[in-house]
Amino acid sequence: MSTDFVHSREDRFSFGIWTVGWQGVDVFGSAVRPPMPAERAVYKLAELGAYGINFHDNDVFAFDATAAERDERIGALRKALEETQMVVTTATTNLFGHPMFKDGAFTANEREIRRFALAKVMRNLDLAAELGAKTYVFWGGREGAESGGAKDIRAALDRYAEGLNLLCAYVREQGYDIRFAIEPKPNEPRGDILLPTVGHALAFINGLADPDMVGVNPEIGHEEMAGLNYAHGIAQALWHGKLFHIDLNGQHGPRFDQDLRFGAGNVRGAFWVVDTVESGGYYGPLHFDYKPPRTEDDEGVWVTAAACMRNYLILREKVKAFRADPEVIEALRASGVAELRTPTLADGETWRDVRDASADIDTLAKRGLAYEHLDQLALEHLYGVRR
Repeated sequence: MSTDFVHSREDRFSFGIWTVGWQGVDVFGSAVRPPMPAERAVYKLAELGAYGINFHDNDVFAFDATAAERDERIGALRKALEETQMVVTTATTNLFGHPMFKDGAFTANEREIRRFALAKVMRNLDLAAELGAKTYVFWGGREGAESGGAKDIRAALDRYAEGLNLLCAYVREQGYDIRFAIEPKPNEPRGDILLPTVGHALAFINGLADPDMVGVNPEIGHEEMAGLNYAHGIAQALWHGKLFHIDLNGQHGPRFDQDLRFGAGNVRGAFWVVDTVESGGYYGPLHFDYKPPRTEDDEGVWVTAAACMRNYLILREKVKAFRADPEVIEALRASGVAELRTPTLADGETWRDVRDASADIDTLAKRGLAYEHLDQLALEHLYGVRR
């Protein structure tokens, strides 16, 4: 097995500017690292061999920046992108950081806030289109509530849909080659966030005016915070044709949102995530949405970024070895895994053909499926004792 794990642009690894730029602030402590200009993140990520970046508007310029300050900061970012040939894969809007968004943006009770939020998104959509982004992410981090009486949830969903419908119309009428991706999360920083899981988001999309323009951007940590299986979540999104983007990081079960580097949390889950991605159907960027811990200085930030990419490559090699292992192939056959691809009804059959179906129920009840052997083989590949 290789120990080099050298990545290339073809691996499509990307990072949010806010990831490596996170200052290490948490609810119990102030910043441990200085602010990082967006262009520095671009130059450093390019040195590491990353393919692209994702950004919030306020990763590039301050919330209250003047027009001149905004143009200067965008110019510096554009220069860095041109000099490094880094790609802007994705963009999004910060609708959660400023105190005015304490009750949400698209679903704030106050109408004035909702209108301002939509204007803020449209301005950044213009920039995203200029820089070539193809996907625009919505993380509704403040779209939620802590108490039952504070929010009319059905009205909130009406306003959420109204906002996305308006933005779809804006993109269409401006002629932008952009589609939207909803990023689900169950809780934190709000007690209960709207559209908390992949399933909630997929159901919501069906009620939009232009559902073809909207998909999902699942994140490992967010799904595992809800005790869910991320690999299953992205598989279902693929089944719906709605996996527009993915966020990779690490998480230890239903805790706070840890945002560990990819592969540093639920390693077994990460193995099956890579297996699902590599099986085909998703061809977008492999985006790392993590946070370098407060313990790390500037050098440590770049160690963690490089580790995200390296860990993906390590797991990819292990997944490939697992799928090519003759003993695994036989175990898959013995467990009947491929049989699930055979339709339950043969061509031309209807319910009439299975209404009176019979089976040797005693034999079927006694038959083992040998899943434990199959799973043990996967673990042995993950543990590095099989090649």
